[in-house]
Amino acid sequence: MHPIELPRQYNAASDLLTRNLKHAHKVAYIDVIQGTQLTYGELHQQAHQFASAILAQGITPESRVMVCMLDTPQWPVAFLGCILAGVIPVATNTLLTPKEFEYMLRDSRAKALVVSQALLSSFESLLGKLPDLQKVIVANAPSDTPHLSLDTLIAQAQPIEKIADTSPDDMCFWLYSSGSTGSPKGTVHLHSHLIQTAELYGQGVLGIQKDDVVYSAAKLFFAYGLGNALTFPMSVGATTLLLPARPTPQEVFRILTQHQPTIFYGVPTLFASLLADEQRPARAALNLRICTSAGEALPAEIGKKWTAEYGCEILDGIGSTEMLHIFLSNRAGQVRYGTTGQPVPGYELRIVGEDGQVCGDNELGELQIKGPSAALMYWNNREKTKNTFAGEWTRSGDKYIRDEHGFYTYGGRSDDMLKVGGIYVSPFEVEASIMTHPAVLEAAVVGMADTDELIKPKAYVVLKAGHSLHEDEIKQHVKSQLAPYKYPRWVAFVTELPKTATGKIQRFKLRNS
Repeated sequence: MHPIELPRQYNAASDLLTRNLKHAHKVAYIDVIQGTQLTYGELHQQAHQFASAILAQGITPESRVMVCMLDTPQWPVAFLGCILAGVIPVATNTLLTPKEFEYMLRDSRAKALVVSQALLSSFESLLGKLPDLQKVIVANAPSDTPHLSLDTLIAQAQPIEKIADTSPDDMCFWLYSSGSTGSPKGTVHLHSHLIQTAELYGQGVLGIQKDDVVYSAAKLFFAYGLGNALTFPMSVGATTLLLPARPTPQEVFRILTQHQPTIFYGVPTLFASLLADEQRPARAALNLRICTSAGEALPAEIGKKWTAEYGCEILDGIGSTEMLHIFLSNRAGQVRYGTTGQPVPGYELRIVGEDGQVCGDNELGELQIKGPSAALMYWNNREKTKNTFAGEWTRSGDKYIRDEHGFYTYGGRSDDMLKVGGIYVSPFEVEASIMTHPAVLEAAVVGMADTDELIKPKAYVVLKAGHSLHEDEIKQHVKSQLAPYKYPRWVAFVTELPKTATGKIQRFKLRNS
């Protein structure tokens, strides 16, 4: 497959909405808590009404609007409605602190905020302090709200008569990076990017079809979740299940058994927790045909155990906020657990060494990507833009090795690599070894200085319920699988590992502990 050619006049939201009018009565979204549903026809109508309403509030095209909402059918209405109007939605993590929200509102100079009533308290201390913020629109607002009601605005508005005259290269929406290595960066994406990822990965690799029912544990405000639960299903007319609450193992299994999705998008830590759940259902209770994993590399043992238990492959892949979705992935029927698979059609990959030269097979280097969904820039951050977007190539910051068969294996983050005795050691390789111990639920490895100020691996290990181990058992287990210099010199048993909202382990917190 190749990147698709788009017309000179193109609006991403209009494309996704109008292609589904032929089955307007089909259910597009289901709220699995409230049980509310939205058909494709209703989604089309309400998105066009919100587009009209947001312009009527004086929010002009190319202005930014922060969207901080729980995963309900109102989320795609607001997001797509903004794009129809030519307004730039800034999809925002709902789990942040008021200080972090303030940073993003100031940085983006958002003119309006669309927020769920349940999240409004995180913004109340900021209102009146931000000179650019003109309107606050609340979803599920009570009748006595002092703010604008999203439901009322939509109900009272006529559908927009003429959508924004945009092109594939116009700014479409922003996503803020997780900010795990500093302040979050406003990542600017174009109108062409949504459908490119849907065609190349959603259809080209995942094989999503209109008869699929999908559930993504990753929320809509994440790049991963946005493709999973909005772009991909809407590109073919599938039905999407939305969970406004946290995806606990119990809640995820309830969705998988009661609503019978055929595609489940998860992350490695969630798959591990599901497999460790003593109340997990039997294989026959689920209707899955395929699963995906991203966010972090999937340990081989987790993938093998999931497939053995549920007869369903996990397509482990890697994407990024900068590339919008997965660009390197395993394929159905060709899964090699322990690897991240092969390039997604339409994307080119290369591995570059510290000397700036392209690496050969089985040589460790930084993964770089060329593809049609690369972000335009980081907003208001020229220096980091130049460091990440190097011409046609986007630097991932991830270390990889490609074997002679074209499969890529994760080697850790560029800034996480350890040099032990003058030899590079991948923390992920040590973690993957630890994870093969039957008593281990999760593991993270970081570098620590010994008494001679030499860096050695230290492991933080979460054990499964009811298990206990001595640290020497972990050390011997790793020594039996890897070169001796790679074993962890220290092992700390902890109840949980620090993680970002996407489920990525925050190793910098462990290094500073």
